[in-house]
Amino acid sequence: MTDHTTPSNDAAHATLQQWLAEEEALLALREQAKGVEVISPELFKTQSGLEIMRSRMSGHAAFAHIGQTMNFMPVHVEEGSVIFQGAPQLSHYNPLGSVHGGWFATLLDSALGCSVHTKLPAGRGYTTAELSVNIVKALTIKVPRVRAIGRVLHCGRQLATAEARLVGPDGTLYAHGTTTCLVFEMK
Repeated sequence: MTDHTTPSNDAAHATLQQWLAEEEALLALREQAKGVEVISPELFKTQSGLEIMRSRMSGHAAFAHIGQTMNFMPVHVEEGSVIFQGAPQLSHYNPLGSVHGGWFATLLDSALGCSVHTKLPAGRGYTTAELSVNIVKALTIKVPRVRAIGRVLHCGRQLATAEARLVGPDGTLYAHGTTTCLVFEMK
């Protein structure tokens, strides 16, 4: 009996190959921004969140260092939605032999927060005030890549909310989460 809720192995393999090709192209762009350690505070005052995220994607601004530490990166940005892609490693394992919940939370928090960032005008910032993560399936290094797909639900003057799903190339849901972010004027 075929399960019609998940793609076939061939489709999952094709999806993974597409994800890897996109990642390789973005890694080449990231090399261009090697000399840039962090984004200058002035940039946040003159560019919208979407403009800053697009600068990162095009290699004109630094990627956040947490991505190197946790082995993930943004792979798609549009207004109100950001996708991060990551590869779990042994260094992310908990003592029980699977990926630590903190890795799930960090990847989801990045997709959630950056999704909110894409909705903010120049001069406005955000910070995570609340993060809720539901891990529904263990993750190991046998899953070569996952994607955290974040989407803004509401973005107001002081509060923003977003939701995200962490999925594998075969469509398996590993976790989902929500956030409430405080939105504020940058000084």
